[in-house]
Formats: sequence, structure tokens, C-alpha cells
Amino acid sequence: MNIAFNEIQETIRMVQMESLDIRTVTMGINLKDCVDPDFEKMDQRVYDKITSYAKDLTSVAANVEKEYGIPIINKRISITPIAELLGHATKDEAVRLAKTLDKAARVLGVDFIGGYSALVHKAINKGDQVLLDALPEALSQTERVCGSVSVATTRSGINMEAVKQMGQVIQKASQLTKDQNGIACAKLVVFCNPVEDNPFMAGAFHGSGEGEAVINVGVSGPGVVLNALKRYPDADLGGVSDVIKKTAFKITRAGELIGRVVADRLNLPFGIMDLSLAPTNAMNDSVAEILEEIGLERVGTHGTIAALALMNDAVKKGGAMASSYVGGLSGAFIPVSEDNGMIKGIEDKSLSLDKLEAMTCVCSVGLDMIAVSGDASPASLSGLIADEMAIGMINKKTTAVRVIPVPGKEEGDMVEFGGLLGRAPVMGLNPFSSEKLIARSGRIPAPLQSLIN
Repeated sequence: MNIAFNEIQETIRMVQMESLDIRTVTMGINLKDCVDPDFEKMDQRVYDKITSYAKDLTSVAANVEKEYGIPIINKRISITPIAELLGHATKDEAVRLAKTLDKAARVLGVDFIGGYSALVHKAINKGDQVLLDALPEALSQTERVCGSVSVATTRSGINMEAVKQMGQVIQKASQLTKDQNGIACAKLVVFCNPVEDNPFMAGAFHGSGEGEAVINVGVSGPGVVLNALKRYPDADLGGVSDVIKKTAFKITRAGELIGRVVADRLNLPFGIMDLSLAPTNAMNDSVAEILEEIGLERVGTHGTIAALALMNDAVKKGGAMASSYVGGLSGAFIPVSEDNGMIKGIEDKSLSLDKLEAMTCVCSVGLDMIAVSGDASPASLSGLIADEMAIGMINKKTTAVRVIPVPGKEEGDMVEFGGLLGRAPVMGLNPFSSEKLIARSGRIPAPLQSLIN
């Protein structure tokens, strides 16, 4: 990759003044060859393979960060969905395997390990059920393990039995970590149309179509986009799109350079560059503030979805021109707890849960880091999940739910999660019941859009 001198200068400015960082360098590792009916052997094989492949991940990333002057915020690992290894395991063994993953992550010094996952969008097999049963304990008894469950796709429809179970799983995980504001739920994502090469947590896993090991990269640049737009306050909307496209191009070039260098030094293939704009709690590093710079008085008001669609499209167009290997989720994250502008919108009552749900029709990834009252019923949580899955299924896109019932908290309270997870105002769910819908179970059939052959 040839980088011109003026690009180097612009990158330095973006890092020093506009909060540019590499949000994550994620190593994907295939664990299929670790399967063994003897759990003790499988457990040891999993630990040995992860610690062998990723033994130099953090040190190499730290050296590249220092050498190039671009911060790499997280070093992460994604693995084969663990349910694929659990056909002969018990629930207790599945929890123990989660602790093994946590130990490996801690020894390696990585921030998170994702892939404590199951793909159940059509049916639930034996290993899947073991993982679903183990999820609350596994996530509450580990620090760095992240889980995800695919309950819907455009090709298969929505597995409402899995949706029902996930409402129960989330509520139980919340209760098991009630002394930490239900933090286990912040490490769990429910998906429609998940992708196999996502580098972002909590939903990352190493899919069946992936190789033995790979390096995937996610870059963060809301602050860079915001500052670029501020230089063109009078541009029309076509001009706004052009500014975002050109900025996304620069961000992607910087991110792919770092990813390729890390991959080369680890002697692994470079996988994909995820274009997603991922906000933080840092000042001016907010997707909501970008939308407000485009012309909204406050995020959530009329016009919000149009502005978000414009931004998301422009990011993809600019990033796609900068990289031949765009993948992952590649959209705009709108996590409430990690975006000061989103928090402000909720506090000012311009942004509601219904509006957030509508916004997910035009961006990645879904209802993300939403805090709700701790007494939310499992059926209401399942109804929320089902709605978001339907949006993804009909629109042939990835959508997800990461919702946190916070024990002892009510609508309007502020909850601190700490670190990158930030803080969130507790939002209210609709008081009317979804119980009968969820109790029907079964599968919502795939839509007509699935017949694309």
C-alpha cells in the first residue's frame, strides 16, 4: 500500500485533533479442529490453540501503534461459534469453557474474546441449547467473554422459539449481575443476518466461511467526519455527502494500512476493513453530533432518518473506494451509552426508543446499548428483539439488539457502565403486553425477498 506524504500529514492531524483511532484489531481463529467428545481434551485444545495463534497479538499491535502514531484502542479475538463444539457437553461444561476463554483472553492481554455464540435462526440443535442454557452464567462469571445469538435471517425467517428464550436469557443475565447494573447483558447481542467477519464486540465470531486465522480491522472516525463537516457549514446536501465520502476514504486508508501491517507481522492474511463509524464518550466523537451538524437541532427530531441515511451511504461509498476488502458491518453504530449526543437527545426528549428503532432501518446495527427498567418482562424484551429482527429480515440487512435491563432502576435514571461502555439513561418500554405473541413460538416464515435465486 503506497501512502502519499500529504496523506500522512492529514492522518497526523486526524489523530491529534479529531479523535481518529483504530477501534479494534481483531484476530479470528478457527476452533473446529478442537472438537472432542472428551471435554477435558477439548477444553485444553481450545486454550492451547487460542494462546498459540494470538501470543503476539497485543505486542505487535502495541509496536505498530507506537511506530505509526495511530492509537489502537482494543485488541480482540473472535472464534468459531462455541455452540458448534458443545454437542457432547453439559451446561456446566459450557460455563467452564467460557471461563477457559476468559483465562486465555486475560493471559494474552486482549480486551475481549467474542464467539460464545450460536446460530439458531432456523432451529435449535443440542449444542445450541446447551449454549443458550449456559449464557447467563457464562457471561456473568467472566469478564472478557462476549456472546451473540443469531435468531433470524432473510433466507430462513425468525425463529420465535429462540426469540422467546433470548428474552429469558437477558433477564436472567441481568439478575445475575444486578450488583453491576446488569453488565453481563452488555456482552450479549441478538442478531438478524449476522456477518462472519465482524471485528466489533459484542457480536464478533469467526464464521464457517473463514480461514484458519485472519486479521480484521474496525476503524473509528466520527470526530474526523464531524470536524470535516464543520469546515463546510453552507454546503448543500450533495456537498455534505461529498465531504463525508472523502473523509471516509481517508479514514479507511489509514485503518487498512495499520491492519495490513499487523497482519504481515503476525504472518496472517488480512481479512476485511469494517467501515462502521463507532462513537465514544470522548467530546466531539459522536454520530449524533454529525447528524446535528448536517442540520438537526437535536438528534431524534423530524429529518433524523434522512440525515442518517445520507451519512451512512456516503461513508460506504468513500470507504469502498479506499479498500478492496470491505466487510464486517460497515455502517453507523448508534449505541446510546457510548454516544454523548444520543444521551443528550434522550435527556431532551427528542429521541425515543421508537425513533431509535426506526433509525435502524437505514444503518447498522440496531438497538445498541439500550438501558431499560430492571423489571422489564422477558416477553417485552423478546417483543423488542422480534421487532428489530423483522426490520433486518425484510430489509435484507444486519440488525441486532443489545439491551440491558438494569435491576433497581426506572425510566429516567442514569446508569454508569464504565470504560468504553459509558453511561445510559434508562428508557421505558411500552407498558402493554407482548406475552401472547411470544408464547405462540414457532417460526415467522421467510419473506418473499428470500426467493432471490
